[in-house]
Amino acid sequence: MNTSLIDFCELAVPGVRQLQPYQPGKPIEELQRELGIREVIKLASNENPFGPSPKAIAALQTQLQQLSRYPDGNGFILKSALAQKFAVHTHQITLGNGSNDILEFVARTFVQPGDEVVFSQHAFAVYPIVTQAVGGKAVVVAARDYAHDLPAMAKAVTVRTRVIFIANPNNPTGTWFDRDALEQFMQSIPSRVIVVLDEAYFEYASYPAMQADNFPDGMGYLPRFPNLVVSRTFSKVYGLAGLRVGFALSHPGIADLLNRVRQPFNLNSLALYAATAALSDQEHIDKSVSHNARAMRLYEQTLAALQLKFIPSVGNFIAIDMGRMAAPLYDALLRLGVIVRPVASYAMPNHLRVTLGTDHENQVFFRALTQVLGQ
Repeated sequence: MNTSLIDFCELAVPGVRQLQPYQPGKPIEELQRELGIREVIKLASNENPFGPSPKAIAALQTQLQQLSRYPDGNGFILKSALAQKFAVHTHQITLGNGSNDILEFVARTFVQPGDEVVFSQHAFAVYPIVTQAVGGKAVVVAARDYAHDLPAMAKAVTVRTRVIFIANPNNPTGTWFDRDALEQFMQSIPSRVIVVLDEAYFEYASYPAMQADNFPDGMGYLPRFPNLVVSRTFSKVYGLAGLRVGFALSHPGIADLLNRVRQPFNLNSLALYAATAALSDQEHIDKSVSHNARAMRLYEQTLAALQLKFIPSVGNFIAIDMGRMAAPLYDALLRLGVIVRPVASYAMPNHLRVTLGTDHENQVFFRALTQVLGQ
């Protein structure tokens, strides 16, 4: 059989044909292979520089002898812990293989070909990916100062709108909106439209020292807005990015539908037990967010001294305006063993997004940045 004449792209569903795969941050091992650099720091993927909670590590060790068994497909242990911590019912919870999974569940559940999905310019790259994959029509609303323009997003809603994705704070810009803005926005959205509030970085932004005045907790809006879905993740402050654990809280009717499209066993046993343990380690969370707040002040002061503009952020990252095309500077930093994140794909070609690292990692970055700026 001659397969050379087959155009497999034509066999794919329309929404997939034009998709470009999501580009993650460059792994440390890849840079080491490419350039032969031994000492590498990665400040590209907004990971917790302190790693996972010691309680999570201990929980992992207890489960290693059970890897021949399938995980609990209902995620009872983690759902119970989430329900207790956030004062919700377990039937309001949907577990995801990372919060990306939640975004895909929503698109697959509520969006048909031709339906509209609204999100902001400079918003998370997965929003357009899941929209296009199901044949939806992306309605991208221009940002205001790199932030969500919520009134404009509300005006963009039509009879064809099925889903709105909003992020607070937003990735990759670190911008945020306050309680009043969220309240007014939700009041203006028809109840037939599903609003997904992506709170992947909530724990960092809600820390008082980050100065995110009047920062909203999406979970508090669930009783009044049954069309709201709040998604969060264990990949950021909880330090479990490698295990891929996310979750959504919503009205039980929405959760029921999302759980119908959720794949069986989408969370492995190690992930379930580690996330459950991490959820209870408030000391680790407090250490992580307090360090992040101090590091953010240091970044702001250092960047100002270097006469570099940046977007004020309440996440664990900061987007720096390099004042020119950032790609050559990104490459120069790679050669010095520093991995950051170019964000040209977010229509921000002059910016580099940098994760706040440990004290040592931050100093290495500042030295490397100073060096490449002088080249």
